[in-house]
Amino acid sequence: MQKERVIIIGSGPAGMAAAIYVGRAALSPLVITGNQPGGQISITYEVENYPGLYNPESTPTGPEMVQIMQQQAEHFGARFAYEEVTEVELRSGPPFTIKTHAQTYVADAVIVTAGASPKHLDVPGETEFIGRGVSYCGTCDGFFFRGKDVVVVGGGDSAMEEGIFLTKFANNVTVIHRRDSLRAGATLQRRAFTNAKMNFIWDTVIEEIQGNGVVTGVQLRNVQTGEAKAMPTDGVFIFVGHYPNSKFLEGQLAMDEHGYVITDEFMRTNVAGVYAAGEIQDPHYRQIATSVGQGVAAAMQLERWLSAQE
Repeated sequence: MQKERVIIIGSGPAGMAAAIYVGRAALSPLVITGNQPGGQISITYEVENYPGLYNPESTPTGPEMVQIMQQQAEHFGARFAYEEVTEVELRSGPPFTIKTHAQTYVADAVIVTAGASPKHLDVPGETEFIGRGVSYCGTCDGFFFRGKDVVVVGGGDSAMEEGIFLTKFANNVTVIHRRDSLRAGATLQRRAFTNAKMNFIWDTVIEEIQGNGVVTGVQLRNVQTGEAKAMPTDGVFIFVGHYPNSKFLEGQLAMDEHGYVITDEFMRTNVAGVYAAGEIQDPHYRQIATSVGQGVAAAMQLERWLSAQE
């Protein structure tokens, strides 16, 4: 059993920011990264809306941003364990118990920044063809679709960002959206609508993903008219939202009906000494900048709470 002063669960923007601030408070936090070090920005191609990183000639990539954040956190004394948390005991602490596949930790205070994961369409063929034409990350898999036709499902920022990225490889990117307008920001919409490789099918959902070993097409249905039609495609990229990675916290922290951890304005959970930040508790903003701010707030409150206990 390994004793720690502070453990941060998750290594996305909120976790990295918290690690920097907890480290600067001379508390030497341990960051348990989870199975995707860096969180969702580690699979984001370009980050063009984070204040202070603008460069018209070379927009920073998500992995580059993760590397910079981790180096900064390590500079201030943060340590990183490349493990995934499997179980926690928070209700009876402090100290709090955190278990991974390889180790059991106890900590005086905890910040949960476990983030969120992409939602699935839950249609026939989706699970069958994951990795064989179905993907949730254009940045990860776009190269494999060089010279092919793909569809992107969704209408938010992620769908447009990833769709634009996919045009670097694919011959054609068709956006399929269940509504008649996009939810993405104005700048992303303008870039998407003016991209010669992108086109749009409105008021439509995918009812089935078809293939023979690999994806060969999708079955579509217009939600207004009910009209059904088949569409050939080589790949299906799905960006229809996220769900919080909070299953390991069930019965330990108060959560809303969607599984988001409930916090107050100071990032405090219902358990004293346990804080949460980023998309694990934020169903509204889900931006790098807001997650960073929440991580900073959680770290500052944690340091004050520990000082008060002493």
